Amino acid sequence: MSSAESTAQDDRLPTAPFPDGWYFVTGREALRKQTLIEKTWLGQEVVAWCDDEGTVCVADAYCPHLGSHLGPTTGGIVRDGCLVCPFHGFEYDVSGQCVATPSAPAPKNARLGLFETRVMNGMVFAWWSSAGQPPYFTLPDDTSDEDGWTPVGLRYFRLTTHPEYTTENSVDIAHLSHIHGYFDVHQIGAVTVDGAHLVSAFEFKRERSFLGRKFRFEVSAVTHLYGMGYSFVDITEHTVPLRSRFWVLATPLDGTYMELVLASQVQEAGRVNRSIVGLGFLPKRMRARLMNHMMLERQVKDVDQDLPVWNRKIFRPRPVLSSADGKIMLFRRYCTQFYPENQTGAGETLKTLARM
Repeated sequence: MSSAESTAQDDRLPTAPFPDGWYFVTGREALRKQTLIEKTWLGQEVVAWCDDEGTVCVADAYCPHLGSHLGPTTGGIVRDGCLVCPFHGFEYDVSGQCVATPSAPAPKNARLGLFETRVMNGMVFAWWSSAGQPPYFTLPDDTSDEDGWTPVGLRYFRLTTHPEYTTENSVDIAHLSHIHGYFDVHQIGAVTVDGAHLVSAFEFKRERSFLGRKFRFEVSAVTHLYGMGYSFVDITEHTVPLRSRFWVLATPLDGTYMELVLASQVQEAGRVNRSIVGLGFLPKRMRARLMNHMMLERQVKDVDQDLPVWNRKIFRPRPVLSSADGKIMLFRRYCTQFYPENQTGAGETLKTLARM
């Protein structure tokens, strides 16, 4: 191996593959339909289910009794809200406690390893820390009970990249014009960091063809990062006009592959510019759902343009930046707090970043 090849391999990742944070596990609707879900998530096997009251549990996928995998591919099932081991029938409730066995009292010390969970807008997240730290930051409030918004649509991608690369797009405004064809892209105000919460606002214009005609759209976007697994964008399209919410959820799977989930919802609007969207005669709920589908497919196309770069990218600790680049180094400093090897104490790290 040449020295150049060795350097490229060493620089493949910013640092450890699994930074601390809240990461997407599954959609609540998928959990409702499948009852029990298993997946590889941040280097280990997990299962997810919910009880009859709707409480979600994300747990280690191996039974503490004799180590059987508890997922549906092995024969695990959910019965009366409890996860039933396929090997000896031990039953676990959503607190992780074994509550019954077929032939003996439930061992009091038989408990599943659990991950703390949050359910937001129909999406299930769980906390990961390689050092076993409890959550030291929270996600924003759930807004799924707000009237006038469509259900969240989801699209899935499988990449060979790292969440720091995908999340860096939130401040990399230069790539928006070069790769995605946006124009008049400019930052609005300062990129701010308050502990684990980074905010970046920008505006841009884009042209899109619709029903054989070309239209120009003027867009304002405010991106909120909470770690590297959760990126939320509040979007206002001024031409239609239209408000939407967009999530980019990056989850390492096994140290090589990463799952990227795009999620989107649109607010119902009583009035739209019919000459722009051609959908003015539809009922507003139907129109909003159709617009959400169209916007999500547009975001999928943007991600398809980014994929070749993400999948072959290496990490430059000291990048050679131009004056047109966004706040790349501020973002890099923000990310350091989520790697245990950089933590002398998460609280002190957050206080330092808050003063930037």
